[in-house]
Amino acid sequence: DVYVKTSTSSPSLVCMDLSLSQEEIIDPKFSWTGPDGTSLEGQGHVNLTGNGELVLVGFQESMSGAYTCTLSHRIIETSAQEEAEVSNTYRFMVYAYREADRADRVSVRFTARRCELKANARFVEELKKIVEDLISDLMCAVEGPWYRCHSLEVPHRGSPSELFVAFQVNPFAPGWEDLCGPVPRDCEDTAIQRTQEARDRIAEFFRKQTYALKHEFRTVPSIHYVEGSFSVTPIDSCRPGFGRDSVTHRSCSGCCVVCSPGMYSPDSAVSCRVCVGHRAVGYGAKSCP
Repeated sequence: DVYVKTSTSSPSLVCMDLSLSQEEIIDPKFSWTGPDGTSLEGQGHVNLTGNGELVLVGFQESMSGAYTCTLSHRIIETSAQEEAEVSNTYRFMVYAYREADRADRVSVRFTARRCELKANARFVEELKKIVEDLISDLMCAVEGPWYRCHSLEVPHRGSPSELFVAFQVNPFAPGWEDLCGPVPRDCEDTAIQRTQEARDRIAEFFRKQTYALKHEFRTVPSIHYVEGSFSVTPIDSCRPGFGRDSVTHRSCSGCCVVCSPGMYSPDSAVSCRVCVGHRAVGYGAKSCP
């Protein structure tokens, strides 16, 4: 297995094993074929050398798959002075990968009247819409939210209820590719910048909630933000079409490796999912056909 970071060149794939490399080879001929079974000779995205080495240039997820090389050469039986042609076949599974991106898990708390009220769920959904509108131009997606409600014993305050709310912000909402720029590798920089801007806007929103509670409301709302409860935890995520698999890709267990045919990843999940009842076409599928 060979892992190549997207938009870079692969290491040299050598069409020979260790034992042959230490022998004198007579009339060697090398023949490389790509994942679709066609010859790589003369193709623009490859560099082939006379000694059978292959370098894949500007590697993309669609270039992933099995690369096969056949080495044909002659051997001479010294006793009988007879010649024969033999061949050896070598197979490389080459996968595109990316470094893990960072998403943000945002956690906040709100004081609520009672845990069993349906208004709590409606409030959390409205909060999600507000956050989505806040960062919509950044092409960042809001996943979740998830919330729990607990009754707390607080000195001098009785037994208020609190909503513990969490949601995840990642830079891969529909249309995020349009912000990548002319060079594919620009996406890494824009993803970092957009996530940082989204984090700053959300933090400012909750800072304003604290100010409003202290200076603008005559009556404290039944559900209101708990001052100082805003926190952000960076977490690793993979881009659509990529995922982690420490079993299949043991030597690249920390990488976001391209999803294999039959699997897909539509969002910033950490792993690829199986297409139940379908087979995804090619590597790097973002949805099932």
